[in-house]
Amino acid sequence: MDKIRFVICIDNSDYPASLEKRKIYETVPDPAAGKLGQIRVIDESGDDYLYPAECFVDAKLAADVLAAVVEAA
Repeated sequence: MDKIRFVICIDNSDYPASLEKRKIYETVPDPAAGKLGQIRVIDESGDDYLYPAECFVDAKLAADVLAAVVEAA
């Protein structure tokens, strides 16, 4: 099983209905998308979609915060 990874949206200008700026999103591993500069994110619809990786930064969460976020998901 892959490690759960979270990112923070820093640019939703092309996707205002799907992404909220400054919100934490869970990613879905997709190595092929990564090679194309994309990232697969579970967005506001609750489904996973590809978005440009530059719309996000890694959320470097402390262990206790990560545990709380994973538990809430």
